[in-house]
Amino acid sequence: MATGLVALLDDVSVIARAAAASLDDVGAGVAKAGSKAAGVVIDDAAVTPGYVTEFTPDRELPIIWQITKGSLRNKLLILLPIALLLSAFLPWAITPILMLGGLYLAFEGAEKVIEKLGGAQHGETLETPVEDIAAFEKTRVSGAIRTDLILSAEIMAIALSEVADSSFLSRAAALAVVGVLITAVVYGAVALIVKMDDIGLHLAQKESRAAQSVGRVLLRAMPKVLALLSTVGTLAMLWVGGGIILHGLEELGLGYPAHLAHDLQHTVEAAAGALGGILGWVSYALASAMAGIVLGTVIALVVHLIAKARGTAH
Repeated sequence: MATGLVALLDDVSVIARAAAASLDDVGAGVAKAGSKAAGVVIDDAAVTPGYVTEFTPDRELPIIWQITKGSLRNKLLILLPIALLLSAFLPWAITPILMLGGLYLAFEGAEKVIEKLGGAQHGETLETPVEDIAAFEKTRVSGAIRTDLILSAEIMAIALSEVADSSFLSRAAALAVVGVLITAVVYGAVALIVKMDDIGLHLAQKESRAAQSVGRVLLRAMPKVLALLSTVGTLAMLWVGGGIILHGLEELGLGYPAHLAHDLQHTVEAAAGALGGILGWVSYALASAMAGIVLGTVIALVVHLIAKARGTAH
């Protein structure tokens, strides 16, 4: 599955195999996979700050901690038991479930695109008056945890596929290790990104001119970085969601859409020479995002029509 999330899949495979073989080897597996783990950090770290950065600085870390705890609950209390049960009794159901998650991500991404293009906003934002900030914060955290659930399901499913032949206890241990490690990496990176402006302010107040210069650079750069991450987060939802759907259709025997995307990737790789690998991946990601935006827009329109017919706001 060549999406923005796939850079993670090799890492998960390495970690899962190491954990299943022997818990003593987990450290070696983590070290071996560490350089590639940036894939999921980029995707999740791009999505999550959008749920946090509009709040006052004193609420940012507490909100990230709430999302982190929700992510661990997703992986260890919900997805781990479900993954083990599915692997034992309904292995065929894993692909359709992942596809439903892909459709949800595509829907979320498409809604954000529609809003940015001038469509009606659905739900409160801090750009408009918020009557109950505590309820608004709770809604934001819940939204972030729902998005995390979809990405975490993909992570756990890939890890499960790598240890499917192991014993029940080995599978459970491997999935638990993967869940905890990935959560720590992702949300540690998110916290660092979100608080980078505070770090910049602290450095700018130091006596050292070098520290002041670095601090000023961080202060000037972070608003632009966070705005960029918001856009990247929306794109990530679309290309990950679309990629899950393309891969799922291929797994179910409907490979034509995925083959078109792969053909585009191979054509670009062949034509781009030394940059073929990077541009090929970009072309597949764009094809996945196009699939995501089309499917997500259709779902969003249907949801909004149903909500309008019922006389409620989505």
